[in-house]
Amino acid sequence: MPRRHFRDLIRTGPVQVGTSYDHRGREQHTAACTAPRCGFSADYDSRAAAELAARTHRCPVR
Repeated sequence: MPRRHFRDLIRTGPVQVGTSYDHRGREQHTAACTAPRCGFSADYDSRAAAELAARTHRCPVR
């Protein structure tokens, strides 16, 4: 898997949202939880969707 270079990183609680380009050159927005043993991460087409996912994410492991 190629390494992605993120820009415009923000953090909402334990979740980070960043913007990168996919292998076709399109913008892609990723939300990923940094909490231990959580494992949540998802890619979105819009920044608003990624930020909404970050705000509403609840870690199953506490």
